[in-house]
Amino acid sequence: MAASEQKIQKKKITVSPLKKFFRRLRRYPTTFIGISIVIIFLLIAAFGPLIAPYHYSQQDLLQRLQPPSDEHIFGTDQFGRDIFSRILVGSRDVLLIAGSGTALAVFSGLLLGLFSGYIGGLFDEIVMRIMDVILSIPPLLLAMVILFALGPSRLNVVIVVGFLYIPMVARVVRSVVLELKTRQFVEAARLRGETRLYVLYKEILPNVLPHLAVEASMRFSYSIFLVASLGFLGLGVQPPSPDWGLMVGEARTWFYQAQWVLFFPAGAIATLVVGVGFMSDGLRRMLLPGGVTDDG
Repeated sequence: MAASEQKIQKKKITVSPLKKFFRRLRRYPTTFIGISIVIIFLLIAAFGPLIAPYHYSQQDLLQRLQPPSDEHIFGTDQFGRDIFSRILVGSRDVLLIAGSGTALAVFSGLLLGLFSGYIGGLFDEIVMRIMDVILSIPPLLLAMVILFALGPSRLNVVIVVGFLYIPMVARVVRSVVLELKTRQFVEAARLRGETRLYVLYKEILPNVLPHLAVEASMRFSYSIFLVASLGFLGLGVQPPSPDWGLMVGEARTWFYQAQWVLFFPAGAIATLVVGVGFMSDGLRRMLLPGGVTDDG
């Protein structure tokens, strides 16, 4: 009996985290749909320029504002450019800019939240008040002001997206750290004489990561919409790049004459945002079923 019980325990122990993840994933079909949508768009971003039937800037004025057909499955725009090709190629900019901005926000917010929550005192007060000031300004308005000053470019949009979402990430991380630093395993590390960096990196950070993953997926969804909004206002990636928001902005003039010019890029934005939203909600339910976990 003892030997059989040991075998059962070994089998339980050897279940990989990936298998556990897929087991949980089966219980949340919307999460699977969201992850699938995101993966499809990532593949489109990676291989879009290779599979696009036309060059994204190729113009044919004789074919301008043509409806969807076998030759142009999403139709053509006011310059005769193939909308399908432009959406395929434009996905790379949207995902790269939104993803880079989100990564900047997550990394910076993680550092600020960790040290602010753990150190506390005057340092925490100063950092949080600065975050509150940034949060008090409407994100789109602040983004417009910064981009008017810096000028529209890919790098500047990444900086703006990262800057705007640092406070949200920092506050989430700080709240988790404030709860974790009172746990017994953190107190035990302090009593052992471990350094502050050791406690943060080895004891607190592993417990913060599930919350950070959920927050990162949420910020990614907001970043996509913000990047598209800035493109719509002409403050994002500039022509002739096939930015989805810019395509929607240019399509307003031709909407009553050619609805597909607006429908397809707007549909791509909506589909990606909804997919990331499903993924984010599923990750929250899978990774944070009962709040902060004691992994120490």
